[in-house]
Amino acid sequence: MTRARGIGLTLVLLVTGACSSGPGGSASDLDAGGGEEGSADASSMAACAGRAAQPLDATWTVTVGSTSRTAKVHVPASYDPTHATPVVINMHGLWSNPGEQASRTHMLAKSDSAGFIAIHPAGTGDSWNAGACCNPAANDDVDDVAFIDALLDKAAAELCVDEDRVYATGFSNGGFMSHRLACELTDRFAAIASVSGVMGIGTCSPSRPIPVLQIHGTSDGVVPWNGGGWGTNYKSVESTIDGWTQRNGCSGTAQTMYDQGDATCVKHGGCTAGADVELCTIDGGGHQWPGGESSGAFNGKVSTDLDATDTLWTFFAAHPRH
Repeated sequence: MTRARGIGLTLVLLVTGACSSGPGGSASDLDAGGGEEGSADASSMAACAGRAAQPLDATWTVTVGSTSRTAKVHVPASYDPTHATPVVINMHGLWSNPGEQASRTHMLAKSDSAGFIAIHPAGTGDSWNAGACCNPAANDDVDDVAFIDALLDKAAAELCVDEDRVYATGFSNGGFMSHRLACELTDRFAAIASVSGVMGIGTCSPSRPIPVLQIHGTSDGVVPWNGGGWGTNYKSVESTIDGWTQRNGCSGTAQTMYDQGDATCVKHGGCTAGADVELCTIDGGGHQWPGGESSGAFNGKVSTDLDATDTLWTFFAAHPRH
């Protein structure tokens, strides 16, 4: 295959689209700092006492074991160091990097309009160890869960973070990694969303039910809808979603929440503690971030009928940690 930067190589488009108000709906533009969910009560203000104002953009370094790892951190212009603010960890695909991921997903613009902190960490060798995907990180058994845990510790120490509104998302290999974090670092996240990435580990035992959103194209040639792909037996989208509905105890009838053009979003409700599982399907969609910049024409169609960034923020805003 052509080694093209930005194709999060082995990530199945697990799109559980949070589409209760539709892509770009009012919930996706929710001011993270306003309303009941975002209000900073006295205890959160006390916890953030002494926090300093931050540059809009910075590069952080954290040490995990003997290895230094980096992340690009963006705070919105509205950031108030005394006000508890949501965080979104946005992970790149294989052969990509934090800058490309931020650009492809338009995440910084969403951070500014919705008022959340956007963190784009860098994988090892442009990859993440998400189990089945991807090398070199997987071959080298890199502990990326420990890296993200340490990164969240640094964020909590330096920023005023709303610990009940910390979320993970990613494209392709980064989407796979989002699923792994939901399984192994459940207590740090309120919800996760994966775009073009499926479950990559064999055993998943989250410490509590966790809301999951999957967004995936039916014509993804890198992380195929029905599983397999690139010489690796990736799980299918159906298997990934079924696994989460079982873990979250979802008993409700699946409901179509959004249907426009090539995009359909279905919610599996009746889940324990409101841990909804949602899947947004892009009919004929390729290995792409819907509504974002293309990862290359060779990776298939980019949908314009659904904006993945708006959709996942809508889902996140509706699912704080309980």
